[in-house]
Amino acid sequence: MTGTGPADVLARLLHDWQQAFNGHDPDEIAALFSQDALFQGISPQLRRGPQEIFDYYARVTRGTTAQVEVVSAVQLSQAIVHGFAEVTFTAPTGDLHLVRLSIVAKQAESAWLIHNYHAATRQ
Repeated sequence: MTGTGPADVLARLLHDWQQAFNGHDPDEIAALFSQDALFQGISPQLRRGPQEIFDYYARVTRGTTAQVEVVSAVQLSQAIVHGFAEVTFTAPTGDLHLVRLSIVAKQAESAWLIHNYHAATRQ
């Protein structure tokens, strides 16, 4: 994950998200989002900003894990990347939940942050 293309940007960012998610660390997850981030997980409620995102992830059942694969990415501008990823969530019971993410990442100084996150169940 050392490239600089749009898929590399999303792969690095989502790798960090996956590590924080699998470690059940809502502080680390929220830190990956911009201050003005828009977030929609599987629930219908739209969330804004790191505090509401923290609250969402703090309620995830401990032991739930995620495996992420970037499937598409494009550079919209020098500081904005958009793409899709497929995520397999595994509950502590072993049940699988397949999700597709639409992600917009925005460069803020030297770091890329998630600016828009939308999850949809996939079959």
